[in-house]
Amino acid sequence: MDDQNRKTDDLFGFRYGREEASGAHNEAKEISAENAEENGETVFRPYSSNGYGASASGGDYGGLSGSGSEDSSNPSGSSAFTYGPFSQGASAGFGSGSGGNGDGEQRHPVPVSRDYRPFTVSGGRNWDVTTKRRRSPFLAMFASFMVGVLVVGGLMFSADRYNWFGGKALTASTSETSGSSESAKTTSGKASNVADVVRPNNIAQIFEQASPAVVKIETYANVQSRSGNSLFDDPFFRQFFGEEPNYQGDGGNSLQETGMGSGFIFDSTGYILTNEHVIDGASEIRVTVNGYEEPFKAKLLGSSYDLDLAVLKIEGSNFPTLKLGDSNAVNMGDWVVAIGNPYGFDHTVTVGVLSSNEREISIPDSNGTREYKHLLQTDASINPGNSGGPLLNLNGEVIGINTAVSSEAQGIGFAIPTSTISEVLENLKTNTEIPKEPEPFIGASLQELTESTAKQLGLDSTDGALVREVLYNSPAYKGDLRQYDVITGIDGKSYKTPDEMIKVIKSKKVGDKITLNIVRGGKKLDLTVTIGDRNEYEKTQQSAE
Repeated sequence: MDDQNRKTDDLFGFRYGREEASGAHNEAKEISAENAEENGETVFRPYSSNGYGASASGGDYGGLSGSGSEDSSNPSGSSAFTYGPFSQGASAGFGSGSGGNGDGEQRHPVPVSRDYRPFTVSGGRNWDVTTKRRRSPFLAMFASFMVGVLVVGGLMFSADRYNWFGGKALTASTSETSGSSESAKTTSGKASNVADVVRPNNIAQIFEQASPAVVKIETYANVQSRSGNSLFDDPFFRQFFGEEPNYQGDGGNSLQETGMGSGFIFDSTGYILTNEHVIDGASEIRVTVNGYEEPFKAKLLGSSYDLDLAVLKIEGSNFPTLKLGDSNAVNMGDWVVAIGNPYGFDHTVTVGVLSSNEREISIPDSNGTREYKHLLQTDASINPGNSGGPLLNLNGEVIGINTAVSSEAQGIGFAIPTSTISEVLENLKTNTEIPKEPEPFIGASLQELTESTAKQLGLDSTDGALVREVLYNSPAYKGDLRQYDVITGIDGKSYKTPDEMIKVIKSKKVGDKITLNIVRGGKKLDLTVTIGDRNEYEKTQQSAE
């Protein structure tokens, strides 16, 4: 029997364990050594009637003997079993002991030599005992080599055919599962997005669909022209100086270009959305629409300084439009696209990601200070002239209006989100007042308390805030707060700086009552003040004027 088919209790040709001895059992187990020699191999007999001392040549190996005579015949139907690599002619036997043929004594196999065959063909339990020709290892090696060639070749073919290691392979499942969205794209005309390991691959399609709805806005202001007897009005003298730029019209007034920005059409009847600072102070607004030779004169319907939004109207119909999307559905890191007219370069497209949301910035101008809230931050390039243009998601929907850029940094731009625009769009179209959120205030200006001021007021510490001014008829005025009072705390809690106190006041709701802990003329007082609304107070003051 081959090494690979040896039973579990075989070890180097030996069997361990105890067998029950009986005449019939032993007779079935005995095998003739002479019959095996005729077949060309040397075997040993696992059980011998002469005991465990007879070798194939009849020699005694260890003094073991057994009763009974040796049967030289090969039983019919039995085969010779081989067990291990033993050389021919070696003596059989293992140690010394007593043997028997029917007394229940243990019998041990006697090893004999045969040719070593490391590999044989297994085919069940009836092994072929004839000597097999040893196979050449070269055939096995060659067969293994050919199998490897076929496997590697098949993998290379599949990788090349299906592009396993290319960029598109990473999106194969996405492409298959988004079949319905691809169909929707062809019917609805929306730009689709297929994931790409480098950048979105539908930017050109987004620009092609969105660009016609993006407009250029130019503003003009009236300027006083020169007197009629000026030398510059004489054509003879003007030829030496050239035509003055932006000079239009005759008579006393002329139009001079004052600014340029962007916008987009959101209604096919000619409604345009842009920033308020783009059209601020304009006497005339001109809108250039892609595909039209002459610019349109636009009418300002409504605007909001605080929100920096404005809606214009041009006469016409069937204009291309852009859809307002949901800015709340965009996540940080999502790709965004900006289209506008930076520095007069019409319909410039830039690409970036949404860097952050809910940003708050303040921008002072000639009319005051704009307090922007809930802004979207992006690294898509935004420059002067981009203001009022759309910020798009990868579906080609507007998620914001490009508004501002940090002049001290690169790649930090801001856009007003559509969540803010949607709430006031109808008010802007109908030029109705936009409700403002209540802004808590008390109507007093506070400043830090210096050492010299504290000494003049007879105070030992600079902790607190000095009241510099109290607005007439404000909550602080009605609560008897006066100039040069020193506020040391609110509701019994001490504060060291004016900023801390202002923060506490803004955290309150309109109508709440607070107690101001003050020092006046060296005496400590407590004043009760009701929190007011700055917007309502300013509205009341304007109506009174």
